[in-house]
Amino acid sequence: MIVSRILRAALLMLGASVVTALATAAPPLDVYGRLPETEMVAMSLSGKRIALVATVKDQRRLIVLEDGKVILSQPFGDQKVRSLRWAGDENVLMQVSRTFSLAVEFTGSRSEMTSVIVIPVDKAPVWAVFERDKEVFAGVRGIYGMSGANDRFGYFGGIATRLDRASVQVNDGRPTLFRVDLLTKAKAPIARQPDNAYRDWLLGPDGQIVAMLDTTSSLGDWIIRNANGRALVSGKSPSGSIDLISLGPKPNSLIYWTRKDDTDEGMLIEQPLDGSPGKEFLSDEGINDYIIDPRSRQFIGYVSSGDRRIHMLDPQQDKIVTATGKAFPNLTVGLSGWNQAFDRLLVFTTGQGDPGTWWQVDRTKRTADVVSVAYAIDPADVGPIRTFAYSAADGLDMSGVLTLPPGRPAKNLPVILLPHGGPRSQDEPVFDWWAQAMASRGYAVFQPNFRGSTGFGRAFEQAGWGEWGRKMQTDISDGLAALAKEGIVDPKRACIMGGSYGGYAALAGVTLQQNIYRCAVSVAGVGNVAKLVATKCRESGGNSFLNRYYHQQIGTGRDYAAISPVNLAAKADAPVLLIHGVDDIVVPFDQSSDMAAALTRAGKPVEFVKLPGEDHWLSRGETRLAMLKAAVAFIEKHNPPDPAPAR
Repeated sequence: MIVSRILRAALLMLGASVVTALATAAPPLDVYGRLPETEMVAMSLSGKRIALVATVKDQRRLIVLEDGKVILSQPFGDQKVRSLRWAGDENVLMQVSRTFSLAVEFTGSRSEMTSVIVIPVDKAPVWAVFERDKEVFAGVRGIYGMSGANDRFGYFGGIATRLDRASVQVNDGRPTLFRVDLLTKAKAPIARQPDNAYRDWLLGPDGQIVAMLDTTSSLGDWIIRNANGRALVSGKSPSGSIDLISLGPKPNSLIYWTRKDDTDEGMLIEQPLDGSPGKEFLSDEGINDYIIDPRSRQFIGYVSSGDRRIHMLDPQQDKIVTATGKAFPNLTVGLSGWNQAFDRLLVFTTGQGDPGTWWQVDRTKRTADVVSVAYAIDPADVGPIRTFAYSAADGLDMSGVLTLPPGRPAKNLPVILLPHGGPRSQDEPVFDWWAQAMASRGYAVFQPNFRGSTGFGRAFEQAGWGEWGRKMQTDISDGLAALAKEGIVDPKRACIMGGSYGGYAALAGVTLQQNIYRCAVSVAGVGNVAKLVATKCRESGGNSFLNRYYHQQIGTGRDYAAISPVNLAAKADAPVLLIHGVDDIVVPFDQSSDMAAALTRAGKPVEFVKLPGEDHWLSRGETRLAMLKAAVAFIEKHNPPDPAPAR
């Protein structure tokens, strides 16, 4: 396959930042901290058009390319973009969200409300689904697919309203399924929620309902029915571990995901629509992600855990993606889109020397052309990335991702431990903007996949149950010890930083543990475990099953005080930086404000950076950069890097 790098017309609009990044010896923090040059890319139905979300000075812009030429450029300001997809070849659908304050009668005071913006390529007016519609409350609740010629009809969930003495009232807080004509904007309800359950739908390629999943949160009961209302399968899932995934790879079947007895390994089930017994699907495979065809709604492939290799169920398609992967040796290759003929592919590469690149692969021409890049960083400035294996203190095999500073020998380096959030998640050897930013400043960065992480099998994940602040915590410091033993890092020059659960681990590293880290940075981290669990259970309407689930995953309620850093502030043995978005609905802002108050009362050194208008995911460029600059300045102050070598 011939690989040709074409001039990327879309990036010409991104301003001087690209030129600056490629020309300077060391990229400024702005390159990492601001929003990516390109955040997401999507391919149209025919494969002839490409849509991408680019950013210019923290302002997002939708750009549409055809044959490498810009045919549409539409600004969207600082809207938080969550997804991008095509409806045929004529309309781009961009899902955005905003933090929304709810009325007092709702269980939670805030929620992240989503809208779907329709952008016609023919430059007709841009509009939003359910925009200024008094019959639907607060935007879109789920995208269920497209149907019709050139995907004329879209299917969206929305909370229906009713008029009550001239005031608008929300019926029940559960969405109705609507069909929306993307040409005329006309909508029609096609399915409503039952009175006693939350319903999800699975649609066929013609827009007809194929199956329905009803769940009762208070009891954990669930049932899947076919279009005729016939019960196909049912069960109990206290934690809500049940999802309709797609239609099956074979006709007249569907795929759903659940957990064995809700306490065991996650599994996929292929369920016939005629009510015949279902059977486990791909039971011998470790699956990182699914590949669902947006047109047929069928399960057509998956990405394996660990090596992230793409597997297509169709032999010819599998042969094509395998050959494509071989064209990018030593990189992680993802499949982002394809046309109906499967002879034009949109792939994303990342890894050693690659800060994230989208390619349009044309199988008939045997070419792969660059569409855009995530970060405009010279390959020489991408810190080396590799997997580092080690053993925990109890002998459990572990691994993590080690990112090294570019141009420096891997010897006796200052180090930052960067545990991931979740904690049900994993880090992989790909370009990570947090890790790369820190590495560019002279630090080794280690992202340990502690027990409880996903992607390493059921036993490894279950080994983390009840281990918050215990073995999950020592797995991180055991990684530090292993790196020091190899001579890669200096254990006396270590800091710990993380977001969400990783922020909890950072706080625990200097309160539950002592004499390990010179500083800790918690971004949207958990300081009070008991308060977090109580908040989540209250927002669920007092779901007792959810409380039991937390007891299983974190520990019994009696344990919460002992593993909460807020209760151990007096033991903090290193300076702490707390950073939190004010609009965070996942880990409430008061988790950091309470921790800051506790550290201050204990006379411990603490700094607190509040990010106005920011959510849990650091969706805004200005505040994202503010987080990174504050974190780097704090770490450099308390754990200075070595002088930069001559370049």
